[in-house]
Amino acid sequence: MPGVAESAVVGVPHEVWGEAVAAVVVPADGVVLDEAAVIDFCRAELAHFKAPRTVRFVAELPRNAMGKVDKKAIRDPYWARRDRAIDG
Repeated sequence: MPGVAESAVVGVPHEVWGEAVAAVVVPADGVVLDEAAVIDFCRAELAHFKAPRTVRFVAELPRNAMGKVDKKAIRDPYWARRDRAIDG
């Protein structure tokens, strides 16, 4: 999507389906994005079930020692205090 520097998607808890897609987005410098615009763009480009239901904007994505996006660090806050969680 224009205006997105980088992004990651993870599964987050959903009361009905068990999990839903959430996106974590780093906007490009000087760009202001809103959640609805990102979701609408994704729904136009992807199957509905693959599009994120929520979007969180961050300054940078967490990375592991190898420089890869640390999806576990992104997921952990969503799954805290839950009966089940996703490992890895």
